[in-house]
Amino acid sequence: QATPALNLQMTSSYLGYLALGIFIISYLLVMSEEISHLRKSKPVVLAAGIIWIIVAILCQQQGVPTAAAQAVRHNLLEYSELFLFLLVAMTYINAMEERLVFESLRVWLVERGLSYRGLFWVTGTLAFCISPIADNLTTALLMCAVVMTVGKDNPRFVGLACINIVIAANAGGAFSPFGDITTLMVWQKGILPFEKFFAIFMPALVSYVIPAFIMQYSITKQKPATISETVAMKYGARRIIILFILTIFTA
Repeated sequence: QATPALNLQMTSSYLGYLALGIFIISYLLVMSEEISHLRKSKPVVLAAGIIWIIVAILCQQQGVPTAAAQAVRHNLLEYSELFLFLLVAMTYINAMEERLVFESLRVWLVERGLSYRGLFWVTGTLAFCISPIADNLTTALLMCAVVMTVGKDNPRFVGLACINIVIAANAGGAFSPFGDITTLMVWQKGILPFEKFFAIFMPALVSYVIPAFIMQYSITKQKPATISETVAMKYGARRIIILFILTIFTA
């Protein structure tokens, strides 16, 4: 039986404004991590706990004491799904890093003679093209790992390239049912048929290209230091890559 929508009337209670204030303060602490050196997870977890206590108090006042528990279970399930997804994705990425997959890709990209600006466009374009097949989160994790390996001696390039990758992955994932958890839910519920998602390909492409075009002028045209080393992937690297691809397609 579906649970009816719950209106706690938080806008008419000081507890609602207290929860909003706690949320804003926690976000300000997250934004000031570079200054305060306080890990962003600490204020977020603390604020979430306090806000849930406030919600529980309001539910008690409204005569629906079990509503808070139901909401916690629902949100905990969504969090667990995301946590397990990230756990699997990061396990693959760490395994590929240990097997020198990204180091081999770094050497291959540098040997192509691309400048930092060229690498900026290549990694962004790859993220845009991969995210409709994989999801945008996995794509961003994968390509950012490559960028941090390729441009480890240029922090400015790494920062801007990672921003570009996140934008590209989100834009690319928007026109595919598999590109984002939201589009996947829309497709699974039958709100849109599969082929209708591709109607927003051009808006998605523009959403990636315009910010990338603007950001490219902040990246030097210099090339990474020339390297003559040869890096071979370790035993089992290709198996891990294949398993990673199969995991994406069967997720």
